[in-house]
Amino acid sequence: MRAASWWGIAGVLALLGNAIYRLTPYALELFEQTLTSVELVVLAAWVLFNAYSEGYRAFHRMFSPRVVARARTLAGARRLFVVLAPLYCMGLFHATRRRVIVSWSITIGIVGIVILVRSVAQPWRGIIDAGVVVGLAWGVASIVYYTARALAGHAMPVPPDLPPQSA
Repeated sequence: MRAASWWGIAGVLALLGNAIYRLTPYALELFEQTLTSVELVVLAAWVLFNAYSEGYRAFHRMFSPRVVARARTLAGARRLFVVLAPLYCMGLFHATRRRVIVSWSITIGIVGIVILVRSVAQPWRGIIDAGVVVGLAWGVASIVYYTARALAGHAMPVPPDLPPQSA
C-alpha cells in the first residue's frame, strides 16, 4: 500500500478514535453512580446489541473491509482523491450511486443522533455512549485487522464500490 492508502486508513481511524475519545468519559461516568437494576439490564443489553449490530454487522462485515478495499484503489488516484482520502475511503464520493447515497445517509443520520443524544441526561446518555464506544472500538479493531490482511495479500470480502467507469 502507498502513502495515499495509509492516509485514507489513518484518517478514518482518527475520526473513529476521536469519537471514542469524546464519548468514553460519558460512559465512564456510569461507574460514579448507582444504577438501578433496570438501568443495568438496559446497559448490558445495549452494549451487547451495539457490539453485534454496530461492531460486528456494520463495521466488521461491511464498513471496515470497504474502507481498506477503497484505500487500496488510491494508488495513482487523482490528487483530490488523495487529499480527501479518508472521505474517499468512507465512500462519500467517487463511488457507486448507491454507495454514495448510503454513506451520506448514514453520516447525516449519525450527526442527527449525536445532536439528540447530547440532550439526554445521565445515566441514559452514559448507557447510550457505552454501547456506541464498544461498537466504534470494534470498528477500529476491524480496520486494523483488514489492513493487516490486505498487507498479507488477502482480498477484501466486499467490493470497493467504485463507479462503473472506474471499475
